[in-house]
Amino acid sequence: MFAAIPFPDISPEIFTLPLGGYSFSLRWYALAYIVGILLGWRIVIAAVSRADLWRSGHAPMTKADVEELLTWVIFGVILGGRLGFVLFYKPAYYLTHPVEIPMVWQGGMSFHGGFLGVAIAAALFARRHKISVLSLGDTLALAAPAGLLLGRIANFINAELWGRPTDLPWGVIFPGASAQECGDLVGLCARHPSQIYEALLEGLILGAAVLYLAFRRGALKIPGQSIGTFVAGYGIARFIVEFFRQADDQFISLDNPMGHVIRMTDTIGFSMGQLLSLPMIVAGLLLIGYARRRAAGTPAS
Repeated sequence: MFAAIPFPDISPEIFTLPLGGYSFSLRWYALAYIVGILLGWRIVIAAVSRADLWRSGHAPMTKADVEELLTWVIFGVILGGRLGFVLFYKPAYYLTHPVEIPMVWQGGMSFHGGFLGVAIAAALFARRHKISVLSLGDTLALAAPAGLLLGRIANFINAELWGRPTDLPWGVIFPGASAQECGDLVGLCARHPSQIYEALLEGLILGAAVLYLAFRRGALKIPGQSIGTFVAGYGIARFIVEFFRQADDQFISLDNPMGHVIRMTDTIGFSMGQLLSLPMIVAGLLLIGYARRRAAGTPAS
């Protein structure tokens, strides 16, 4: 029997309140969203309060602008995340069950969809308030990793989005019949804790890098560099983790057990998460290059 870590006994629900025959629960996942957004908001407030961090000597937004932007971002995350999940992962199902599309409480959110939703909301907000889109994107890049870190930890607590089977000593024995379906394996099935991998790469490491570049290396003086770093960094981190993450059920079949959307061999191919991450890597790197060339050709004011 190989070494493995039993799944910790943590309920997905923090507490439940019975009210008038109904039960209302606060779940770790909801708390992760709330705390992540609040942390991101405070980080952005700290950045716009430091005039010396910005190329022009003053921040692109006021504190009041940031508070208004928060509302736009929340709507972008929820609408984009849900529609992204519907379109990218289960279009056939929701085509026949359209009434379930708004039921976000049943689960099902896509980061890539949420990212697009926030990008659209931010672009509209920037146009309305005549704010530089690149500088606005830079502020959002500072905020996003905190939510990713907490959200992936919540995924782990919910025992969802786990990884592929492994015999490594840090493999986790996740509960549930689906987690224990490991082919011909006899006995308990341990899996990669891919949620923790993502929390570390997308949240902790990427967040530390973006904040260090912004607050210590003057990255905000080059509009577009921070958002480019975040977009490329997330794409790279997600692309790597997808090698260890279990594919979504709708992509797995008897002749495609790895759940690859593009297959080269029985065991080599690309998942949906990797296909969605590749454009992010390319776009992020191009944005960094554009930002640096633009800054080099523009004298500081």
